[in-house]
Amino acid sequence: MKTFRNEITVSILKKEIVEICRFLHSDPDLQYHLLTDLCGLDHFPQTPRFEVVYHLCSVKTNQRLRLKTRVGESESIVSVESVWRVANWYEREAYDLLGISFENHSDLRRIMLWDGYEGHPLRKDFPVEGPDFDKPFVPEV
Repeated sequence: MKTFRNEITVSILKKEIVEICRFLHSDPDLQYHLLTDLCGLDHFPQTPRFEVVYHLCSVKTNQRLRLKTRVGESESIVSVESVWRVANWYEREAYDLLGISFENHSDLRRIMLWDGYEGHPLRKDFPVEGPDFDKPFVPEV
């Protein structure tokens, strides 16, 4: 557990994510009813490769909480969509841009990129060069 500017960060095991989130959401003393953000991080070449970060807010207690968990490249993590419906789009974004798979998600498909797009552009091993990148940048005057 770490604290920075009154915001607590807790690292947890991925198998505990739904149970912990349900508790934080339903406990009458905590009431973390808002999932303000969910994002994925690529820690390539470390293993497990990915980290999923959940940013929670309790209006009742005026507290913010960050949960972090690690996920391997060929692994998946259980969706928290059953706790916060807004997780649907956040998890789809992490899936689309990083390739993190969420179990029990109601509609896990690309949200930003088109069907048939190959790869996940926020991965650190995604190629950043191609045939159109070899041209020098000359601004138009």
